Amino acid sequence: QLQASGGGLVQAGGSLRLSCAAPGRTFSNYVVGWFRQAPGKEREFVAAMRRSGATYYADSVKGRFTISRDNAKNTVYLQMNSLKPEDTAVYSCAADQSIILTSITSPQYYDYWGQGTQVTVSS
Repeated sequence: QLQASGGGLVQAGGSLRLSCAAPGRTFSNYVVGWFRQAPGKEREFVAAMRRSGATYYADSVKGRFTISRDNAKNTVYLQMNSLKPEDTAVYSCAADQSIILTSITSPQYYDYWGQGTQVTVSS
C-alpha cells in the first residue's frame, strides 16, 4: 500500500508538493506514477518516473509539475507549481515493477495504489 499526502487548498498560481511513501517497498525498483481524478471525470495520467529516473508528463502539466524521487527516504514527490483551477482533483500515486513504457500512462497497468489526496485550486 502506498501513502499519498500533501494535498490542500491553494489559490491559482500557487504551489503544492505531494508525497508518496511506500513502506516496505524500494521505490527505485518500481515505476511510479501520479494520476488524478476530478468529479465526474475519468482518472487521468499526470506524471511518471521509471526506475532509470526518466520522467514523463501529461501535456497539461508539462513545465509546471515535476516528479522526483528521494531514494534515501523511499519517497516520490510531485511538485506542482503555477496551479490552475482545472488542476483540482484527487491525486493518487501508483507503482508497478513490470509496466512497460507504452503503458506508463494507463492506470489499469499499475498494481499498487495509494489512497489519494485532495488538491483544490481556487480562482
